[in-house]
Amino acid sequence: MSTTPKNEKKGIFTLLIEAWAKHSKLVALIFLILAIIFPLVFDRQYYITVAINCLMFSILSLSLNLITGFMGITSLGHAAFFGVGAYTAAILSTRMGFGFITTAILGTIFAALFGVLLGLPTLRIKGRYLAIVTLGFCEIMRIIELNWMSLTRGPQGISGIPKLSVLGFEFSKPIQKYYVVLVLLVLTVLVIMAIMNSRVGRAISSIRNDEVAADAMGINVFKYKIMVFSVSAGIAGLAGAYYAYYMGFIDPNAFNFDQSILMLSMTIMGGMASIPGSILGASVLSILPEALRAVNEYRQIIYGLLLAVMVVWKPSGVLGGFNLKHIRQRLDFEKEKRLQKKEAEDNV
Repeated sequence: MSTTPKNEKKGIFTLLIEAWAKHSKLVALIFLILAIIFPLVFDRQYYITVAINCLMFSILSLSLNLITGFMGITSLGHAAFFGVGAYTAAILSTRMGFGFITTAILGTIFAALFGVLLGLPTLRIKGRYLAIVTLGFCEIMRIIELNWMSLTRGPQGISGIPKLSVLGFEFSKPIQKYYVVLVLLVLTVLVIMAIMNSRVGRAISSIRNDEVAADAMGINVFKYKIMVFSVSAGIAGLAGAYYAYYMGFIDPNAFNFDQSILMLSMTIMGGMASIPGSILGASVLSILPEALRAVNEYRQIIYGLLLAVMVVWKPSGVLGGFNLKHIRQRLDFEKEKRLQKKEAEDNV
Protein backbone atom coordinates (compact mmCIF):
# COMPACT_ATOMS: atom_id res chain seq x y z
CA MET A 1 0.00 0.00 0.00
CA SER A 2 1.30 3.47 -0.89
CA THR A 3 2.30 5.68 2.03
CA THR A 4 2.09 8.92 0.04
CA PRO A 5 -0.05 11.48 1.93
CA LYS A 6 -3.35 12.15 0.24
CA ASN A 7 -2.74 15.87 -0.26
CA GLU A 8 0.57 15.19 -2.06
CA LYS A 9 -1.34 13.40 -4.82
CA LYS A 10 -3.10 16.66 -5.69
CA GLY A 11 -1.49 19.17 -7.98
CA ILE A 12 -0.25 22.51 -6.70
CA PHE A 13 -2.97 24.34 -8.66
CA THR A 14 -5.68 22.16 -7.09
CA LEU A 15 -4.30 22.76 -3.60
CA LEU A 16 -4.24 26.52 -4.23
CA ILE A 17 -7.85 26.47 -5.46
CA GLU A 18 -8.93 24.49 -2.37
CA ALA A 19 -7.10 26.90 -0.06
CA TRP A 20 -8.77 29.80 -1.90
CA ALA A 21 -12.19 28.14 -1.51
CA LYS A 22 -11.68 27.64 2.25
CA HIS A 23 -10.61 31.26 2.77
CA SER A 24 -12.48 32.97 -0.11
CA LYS A 25 -13.66 35.95 1.96
CA LEU A 26 -10.17 36.60 3.30
CA VAL A 27 -8.68 36.35 -0.20
CA ALA A 28 -11.30 38.77 -1.55
CA LEU A 29 -10.54 41.21 1.27
CA ILE A 30 -6.79 41.01 0.58
CA PHE A 31 -7.29 41.72 -3.13
CA LEU A 32 -9.61 44.63 -2.30
CA ILE A 33 -7.01 46.12 0.05
CA LEU A 34 -4.32 45.71 -2.63
CA ALA A 35 -6.59 47.45 -5.14
CA ILE A 36 -7.18 50.32 -2.71
CA ILE A 37 -3.49 50.92 -2.00
CA PHE A 38 -2.33 50.34 -5.60
CA PRO A 39 -2.54 54.00 -6.77
CA LEU A 40 -0.87 55.13 -3.55
CA VAL A 41 2.14 52.88 -4.16
CA PHE A 42 2.28 53.18 -7.96
CA ASP A 43 1.38 56.84 -8.22
CA ARG A 44 2.52 57.49 -11.80
CA GLN A 45 -0.35 58.58 -14.05
CA TYR A 46 0.53 55.91 -16.62
CA TYR A 47 0.13 53.04 -14.12
CA ILE A 48 -3.14 54.47 -12.78
CA THR A 49 -4.52 54.86 -16.32
CA VAL A 50 -3.73 51.22 -17.13
CA ALA A 51 -5.32 50.17 -13.83
CA ILE A 52 -8.48 52.16 -14.65
CA ASN A 53 -8.75 50.30 -17.97
CA CYS A 54 -8.34 46.99 -16.11
CA LEU A 55 -11.19 47.85 -13.71
CA MET A 56 -13.50 49.23 -16.38
CA PHE A 57 -13.05 46.23 -18.66
CA SER A 58 -13.51 43.98 -15.63
CA ILE A 59 -17.01 45.43 -15.27
CA LEU A 60 -17.68 44.82 -18.96
CA SER A 61 -16.29 41.28 -18.82
CA LEU A 62 -18.41 40.51 -15.74
CA SER A 63 -21.54 41.82 -17.47
CA LEU A 64 -20.85 39.62 -20.51
CA ASN A 65 -19.97 36.62 -18.34
CA LEU A 66 -23.38 36.87 -16.69
CA ILE A 67 -25.06 35.89 -19.95
CA THR A 68 -22.28 33.97 -21.72
CA GLY A 69 -20.74 32.12 -18.79
CA PHE A 70 -23.49 31.80 -16.19
CA MET A 71 -26.46 31.60 -18.60
CA GLY A 72 -24.76 30.05 -21.62
CA ILE A 73 -25.88 32.59 -24.25
CA THR A 74 -23.16 33.72 -26.67
CA SER A 75 -23.27 37.46 -27.42
CA LEU A 76 -21.14 39.14 -30.08
CA GLY A 77 -22.62 42.61 -29.68
CA HIS A 78 -22.05 43.60 -26.08
CA ALA A 79 -20.27 46.79 -27.13
CA ALA A 80 -23.67 48.12 -28.28
CA PHE A 81 -24.94 48.29 -24.67
CA PHE A 82 -21.63 49.85 -23.63
CA GLY A 83 -22.27 52.52 -26.27
CA VAL A 84 -25.89 53.10 -25.20
CA GLY A 85 -24.74 53.88 -21.66
CA ALA A 86 -21.95 56.15 -22.88
CA TYR A 87 -24.12 58.12 -25.31
CA THR A 88 -26.91 58.46 -22.75
CA ALA A 89 -24.48 59.93 -20.22
CA ALA A 90 -22.80 62.16 -22.81
CA ILE A 91 -26.03 63.59 -24.24
CA LEU A 92 -27.72 64.17 -20.87
CA SER A 93 -24.62 65.77 -19.33
CA THR A 94 -23.76 68.09 -22.24
CA ARG A 95 -27.29 69.13 -23.22
CA MET A 96 -29.25 68.96 -19.97
CA GLY A 97 -26.51 69.43 -17.38
CA PHE A 98 -27.25 66.23 -15.47
CA GLY A 99 -24.59 64.98 -13.04
CA PHE A 100 -22.75 61.67 -13.02
CA ILE A 101 -25.04 59.79 -10.62
CA THR A 102 -28.18 60.72 -12.59
CA THR A 103 -26.66 59.93 -15.99
CA ALA A 104 -25.11 56.69 -14.72
CA ILE A 105 -28.50 55.51 -13.43
CA LEU A 106 -30.26 56.53 -16.64
CA GLY A 107 -27.49 55.02 -18.77
CA THR A 108 -27.91 51.74 -16.89
CA ILE A 109 -31.71 51.85 -17.31
CA PHE A 110 -31.60 52.71 -21.02
CA ALA A 111 -29.06 49.97 -21.73
CA ALA A 112 -31.20 47.48 -19.80
CA LEU A 113 -34.27 48.54 -21.82
CA PHE A 114 -32.35 47.98 -25.05
CA GLY A 115 -31.44 44.55 -23.70
CA VAL A 116 -35.14 43.79 -23.16
CA LEU A 117 -36.07 45.13 -26.61
CA LEU A 118 -33.41 42.96 -28.23
CA GLY A 119 -34.17 39.95 -26.08
CA LEU A 120 -37.95 39.79 -26.52
CA PRO A 121 -37.89 38.85 -30.22
CA THR A 122 -34.56 37.01 -30.28
CA LEU A 123 -33.95 35.01 -27.08
CA ARG A 124 -36.08 32.15 -28.34
CA ILE A 125 -33.37 31.63 -30.96
CA LYS A 126 -30.51 29.39 -29.87
CA GLY A 127 -26.80 28.92 -30.44
CA ARG A 128 -24.95 30.50 -33.33
CA TYR A 129 -28.10 32.11 -34.73
CA LEU A 130 -28.54 34.20 -31.60
CA ALA A 131 -24.85 35.16 -31.71
CA ILE A 132 -25.33 36.42 -35.28
CA VAL A 133 -28.39 38.46 -34.20
CA THR A 134 -26.38 40.16 -31.41
CA LEU A 135 -23.63 40.88 -33.93
CA GLY A 136 -26.17 42.51 -36.23
CA PHE A 137 -27.56 44.57 -33.34
CA CYS A 138 -24.07 45.89 -32.56
CA GLU A 139 -23.62 46.95 -36.19
CA ILE A 140 -27.08 48.59 -36.30
CA MET A 141 -26.28 50.63 -33.19
CA ARG A 142 -22.92 51.69 -34.66
CA ILE A 143 -24.63 52.86 -37.87
CA ILE A 144 -27.20 54.82 -35.83
CA GLU A 145 -24.42 56.46 -33.83
CA LEU A 146 -22.63 57.34 -37.08
CA ASN A 147 -25.62 58.79 -38.91
CA TRP A 148 -27.97 60.38 -36.35
CA MET A 149 -26.12 63.68 -36.53
CA SER A 150 -28.66 65.72 -34.55
CA LEU A 151 -28.38 63.39 -31.56
CA THR A 152 -24.94 61.77 -31.61
CA ARG A 153 -23.03 64.22 -33.87
CA GLY A 154 -22.04 61.22 -35.98
CA PRO A 155 -18.33 60.61 -36.65
CA GLN A 156 -17.47 63.94 -34.99
CA GLY A 157 -18.44 62.43 -31.64
CA ILE A 158 -19.56 64.24 -28.53
CA SER A 159 -16.97 66.41 -26.82
CA GLY A 160 -17.08 68.72 -23.84
CA ILE A 161 -18.43 66.08 -21.48
CA PRO A 162 -18.10 67.65 -18.00
CA LYS A 163 -15.68 66.34 -15.42
CA LEU A 164 -16.84 63.53 -13.22
CA SER A 165 -18.45 64.86 -10.04
CA VAL A 166 -20.48 63.22 -7.28
CA LEU A 167 -22.56 65.22 -4.80
CA GLY A 168 -20.68 68.39 -5.65
CA PHE A 169 -17.23 66.83 -5.32
CA GLU A 170 -15.21 66.88 -8.53
CA PHE A 171 -13.14 63.83 -9.45
CA SER A 172 -10.71 65.21 -12.00
CA LYS A 173 -7.43 63.53 -10.99
CA PRO A 174 -6.62 60.03 -12.28
CA ILE A 175 -6.41 58.60 -8.76
CA GLN A 176 -9.91 59.93 -7.99
CA LYS A 177 -11.33 58.41 -11.19
CA TYR A 178 -9.61 55.15 -10.24
CA TYR A 179 -11.46 54.95 -6.94
CA VAL A 180 -14.80 55.74 -8.62
CA VAL A 181 -14.45 52.83 -11.07
CA LEU A 182 -13.20 50.59 -8.23
CA VAL A 183 -16.44 51.30 -6.35
CA LEU A 184 -18.45 50.52 -9.50
CA LEU A 185 -16.57 47.22 -9.89
CA VAL A 186 -17.24 46.23 -6.27
CA LEU A 187 -20.94 47.04 -6.72
CA THR A 188 -21.01 44.95 -9.92
CA VAL A 189 -19.41 41.98 -8.16
CA LEU A 190 -21.87 42.23 -5.27
CA VAL A 191 -24.86 42.39 -7.64
CA ILE A 192 -23.73 39.34 -9.63
CA MET A 193 -22.94 37.40 -6.44
CA ALA A 194 -26.36 38.27 -5.02
CA ILE A 195 -28.02 37.04 -8.22
CA MET A 196 -26.04 33.79 -8.47
CA ASN A 197 -26.41 32.93 -4.77
CA SER A 198 -30.18 33.33 -4.91
CA ARG A 199 -33.02 31.24 -6.28
CA VAL A 200 -32.62 33.13 -9.55
CA GLY A 201 -29.00 32.01 -9.74
CA ARG A 202 -29.96 28.37 -9.28
CA ALA A 203 -32.49 28.72 -12.09
CA ILE A 204 -29.85 30.33 -14.31
CA SER A 205 -27.39 27.49 -13.65
CA SER A 206 -30.03 24.87 -14.42
CA ILE A 207 -30.89 26.58 -17.72
CA ARG A 208 -27.22 26.64 -18.71
CA ASN A 209 -26.75 22.95 -17.85
CA ASP A 210 -29.92 21.67 -19.55
CA GLU A 211 -32.54 24.07 -20.86
CA VAL A 212 -35.03 21.31 -21.70
CA ALA A 213 -34.78 19.76 -18.23
CA ALA A 214 -35.12 23.20 -16.59
CA ASP A 215 -38.28 23.87 -18.60
CA ALA A 216 -39.64 20.44 -17.63
CA MET A 217 -39.04 21.29 -13.96
CA GLY A 218 -41.30 24.34 -14.27
CA ILE A 219 -38.65 27.05 -14.69
CA ASN A 220 -39.78 29.87 -16.98
CA VAL A 221 -36.71 29.77 -19.21
CA PHE A 222 -37.63 32.74 -21.41
CA LYS A 223 -38.37 34.97 -18.40
CA TYR A 224 -35.01 34.27 -16.80
CA LYS A 225 -33.20 34.81 -20.09
CA ILE A 226 -34.83 38.23 -20.50
CA MET A 227 -34.04 39.09 -16.89
CA VAL A 228 -30.37 38.14 -17.13
CA PHE A 229 -29.95 39.74 -20.56
CA SER A 230 -31.34 43.06 -19.30
CA VAL A 231 -29.20 43.04 -16.13
CA SER A 232 -26.11 42.24 -18.20
CA ALA A 233 -26.91 45.06 -20.64
CA GLY A 234 -27.54 47.45 -17.76
CA ILE A 235 -24.14 46.73 -16.18
CA ALA A 236 -22.47 47.36 -19.55
CA GLY A 237 -24.40 50.63 -19.77
CA LEU A 238 -23.10 51.64 -16.34
CA ALA A 239 -19.53 51.06 -17.55
CA GLY A 240 -20.34 53.12 -20.63
CA ALA A 241 -21.58 56.05 -18.54
CA TYR A 242 -18.34 56.00 -16.57
CA TYR A 243 -16.32 55.77 -19.79
CA ALA A 244 -17.98 58.91 -21.18
CA TYR A 245 -17.01 60.97 -18.12
CA TYR A 246 -13.58 59.38 -17.88
CA MET A 247 -12.65 60.18 -21.49
CA GLY A 248 -14.51 63.47 -21.84
CA PHE A 249 -15.16 62.56 -25.48
CA ILE A 250 -16.85 59.64 -27.24
CA ASP A 251 -17.35 58.57 -30.85
CA PRO A 252 -18.79 55.44 -32.53
CA ASN A 253 -15.37 53.83 -33.02
CA ALA A 254 -15.21 53.03 -29.32
CA PHE A 255 -18.26 50.76 -29.50
CA ASN A 256 -17.68 48.62 -32.58
CA PHE A 257 -17.43 44.87 -33.18
CA ASP A 258 -13.74 44.81 -32.19
CA GLN A 259 -14.68 45.94 -28.69
CA SER A 260 -17.27 43.16 -28.43
CA ILE A 261 -14.65 40.59 -29.44
CA LEU A 262 -12.21 42.04 -26.90
CA MET A 263 -14.81 41.67 -24.12
CA LEU A 264 -15.55 38.11 -25.21
CA SER A 265 -11.83 37.31 -25.31
CA MET A 266 -11.43 38.58 -21.75
CA THR A 267 -14.36 36.47 -20.58
CA ILE A 268 -13.17 33.30 -22.30
CA MET A 269 -9.56 33.68 -21.24
CA GLY A 270 -10.30 34.46 -17.59
CA GLY A 271 -12.93 31.80 -17.09
CA MET A 272 -16.52 31.16 -18.03
CA ALA A 273 -18.97 31.52 -15.14
CA SER A 274 -16.18 32.86 -12.90
CA ILE A 275 -16.21 36.29 -11.27
CA PRO A 276 -12.46 36.26 -10.46
CA GLY A 277 -11.86 34.89 -13.95
CA SER A 278 -13.51 37.91 -15.59
CA ILE A 279 -11.32 40.26 -13.57
CA LEU A 280 -8.21 38.21 -14.39
CA GLY A 281 -8.98 38.06 -18.12
CA ALA A 282 -9.78 41.79 -18.31
CA SER A 283 -6.59 42.69 -16.44
CA VAL A 284 -4.35 40.48 -18.59
CA LEU A 285 -5.77 41.69 -21.91
CA SER A 286 -5.70 45.32 -20.74
CA ILE A 287 -2.07 45.14 -19.65
CA LEU A 288 -0.88 43.03 -22.58
CA PRO A 289 -1.18 45.79 -25.25
CA GLU A 290 0.99 48.04 -23.08
CA ALA A 291 3.57 45.30 -22.66
CA LEU A 292 3.57 44.62 -26.42
CA ARG A 293 3.89 48.19 -27.66
CA ALA A 294 7.19 47.30 -29.34
CA VAL A 295 5.37 44.75 -31.52
CA ASN A 296 2.03 46.53 -31.79
CA GLU A 297 1.41 45.38 -35.38
CA TYR A 298 1.43 41.76 -34.21
CA ARG A 299 -0.89 42.33 -31.26
CA GLN A 300 -3.94 40.74 -32.88
CA ILE A 301 -1.88 37.71 -33.88
CA ILE A 302 -0.73 37.28 -30.29
CA TYR A 303 -4.33 37.64 -29.07
CA GLY A 304 -5.41 34.96 -31.51
CA LEU A 305 -2.64 32.59 -30.44
CA LEU A 306 -3.52 33.11 -26.76
CA LEU A 307 -7.18 32.31 -27.40
CA ALA A 308 -6.27 29.27 -29.51
CA VAL A 309 -4.03 27.96 -26.72
CA MET A 310 -6.77 28.57 -24.14
CA VAL A 311 -9.40 26.77 -26.23
CA VAL A 312 -7.14 23.73 -26.62
CA TRP A 313 -5.61 23.72 -23.13
CA LYS A 314 -8.58 24.82 -21.04
CA PRO A 315 -11.75 25.66 -22.98
CA SER A 316 -13.52 27.06 -19.91
CA GLY A 317 -10.71 29.56 -19.23
CA VAL A 318 -8.01 29.85 -16.57
CA LEU A 319 -10.45 29.96 -13.64
CA GLY A 320 -13.48 28.53 -15.40
CA GLY A 321 -15.00 25.37 -13.98
CA PHE A 322 -13.98 26.17 -10.40
CA ASN A 323 -17.02 26.83 -8.24
CA LEU A 324 -15.51 27.96 -4.95
CA LYS A 325 -18.78 27.45 -3.08
CA HIS A 326 -19.09 23.85 -4.26
CA ILE A 327 -15.42 23.15 -3.54
CA ARG A 328 -15.84 24.53 -0.02
CA GLN A 329 -18.92 22.37 0.55
CA ARG A 330 -17.06 19.29 -0.73
CA LEU A 331 -14.10 19.97 1.56
CA ASP A 332 -16.44 20.41 4.54
CA PHE A 333 -18.18 17.15 3.66
CA GLU A 334 -14.86 15.29 3.37
CA LYS A 335 -13.72 16.74 6.69
CA GLU A 336 -16.94 15.62 8.36
CA LYS A 337 -16.55 12.10 6.94
CA ARG A 338 -12.98 11.90 8.26
CA LEU A 339 -14.12 12.98 11.71
CA GLN A 340 -16.92 10.41 11.71
CA LYS A 341 -14.48 7.69 10.63
CA LYS A 342 -12.03 8.69 13.36
CA GLU A 343 -14.78 8.62 15.98
CA ALA A 344 -15.85 5.17 14.80
CA GLU A 345 -12.27 3.88 15.00
CA ASP A 346 -11.87 5.37 18.50
CA ASN A 347 -15.09 3.67 19.66
CA VAL A 348 -13.82 0.34 18.40
